Amino acid sequence: MTAVVSQATSELAAKGAAARQAARRLAATSSKTRDAALHALANALVARQDDIVAANRLDLDTARDMGLSEAMLDRLLLTPKRLAALAEDVRHVAALPDPIGQTEEMRTLPNGLQLGKRRVPLGVIGVIYESRPNVTIDIASLCIKSGNATILRGGKEAQYSNRALAQVTQTALAQAGLSGDAVQLVQSLDRALVREMLEAREYIDLLIPRGGADLHRFAIDNAKVPVVTGGIGVVHIYIDQAAKLEQALAICYNAKVQRPSVCNAVDCFLVHRAVAAEFLPRLADHLGAAGVELRVDETGQHLLAGRSNIRPVTEADYGTEFLSLRAAVRVVDSLDEALDHIYQYGSGHSEAILTEDYSAAMRFLNEVDAAAVLVNASTRFNDGGQFGLGAEVAISTTKLHARGPMGLRELTTYKWVVLGQGQVRE
Repeated sequence: MTAVVSQATSELAAKGAAARQAARRLAATSSKTRDAALHALANALVARQDDIVAANRLDLDTARDMGLSEAMLDRLLLTPKRLAALAEDVRHVAALPDPIGQTEEMRTLPNGLQLGKRRVPLGVIGVIYESRPNVTIDIASLCIKSGNATILRGGKEAQYSNRALAQVTQTALAQAGLSGDAVQLVQSLDRALVREMLEAREYIDLLIPRGGADLHRFAIDNAKVPVVTGGIGVVHIYIDQAAKLEQALAICYNAKVQRPSVCNAVDCFLVHRAVAAEFLPRLADHLGAAGVELRVDETGQHLLAGRSNIRPVTEADYGTEFLSLRAAVRVVDSLDEALDHIYQYGSGHSEAILTEDYSAAMRFLNEVDAAAVLVNASTRFNDGGQFGLGAEVAISTTKLHARGPMGLRELTTYKWVVLGQGQVRE
């Protein structure tokens, strides 16, 4: 009996084969050519902003009809200002040093052989993501710069935006004399496609799921291709007894309010009991003015009685990535208690300590197991752009082969190169 091939499977096979061929050609191109494609892309994001914003408006209208939250709508929104910033990010990627072809650890062996490692692209990067259409450009630009092709599968809530952005990217590639097949957007919204991508070893060298916990668990459980997971952030800030409280107030506000719908926004404040009576009321009032709801423990409720933005905390709140103007609060008796809390509830994404105590800061840096650990700085800095990587394909919370923001270097591997003068093995 002839097997029935779904439309999604057929699309993935066609685009996967095209991406595989494009990856081979792209890896052999010069850095100058790839940079020209990126500059063409940056210019096109601004020149075609009306078309992109119009497509985005279709997605926003649909998302509102679906009842998506304001936080999710913010993740979906594209504006001329955001497109201009995105274009600058692409230009920044173009200006970064090209990792491809870099030779490392070159040395001469006793037999005269010269041995080293040379940076090469991974090949074809598959990415499954939701809500944020800017991810389409972030991933495409990093993959183009690093000589990788990419297969993208965005969420249905951003389908029109993603199609417009993919088309702009493919046109920019063609203008630079490169194959538009290097950036593939799978348009099928069939859920079966996710499993197909996870199993597509003949087409995909690395797959990155960017979405909620359910998507990550599904990817880990079903992948037959290498997978890097990340982007889920249950993020903590510990306010130590030796913190500068005025500075801590500004950092906490930034980490929660500046953009609450992203993975490096803080979800839980751990406040040392010695400063809780002074700091917590100020924090609650400052955040409350921005519409932040705090879910606090019994001690915090006593200190914050009468405030309208206070709710009792639940056990589930401590392990929640809120992605909104909500945060949990716990008063702790020591750094050890804060470390224990982070160990139990943290997701390995971003963790911060606010303190002037050097020993406490060093203990926190040494003992907290996370992709990024910060001292006296907002967790919002755990970002590829802020780290000078230009952009990121994901913030990995795994430990192999990359951790933290994944930029150009994390999209490469290496091959051993051996230079001889006729040596044979004895």
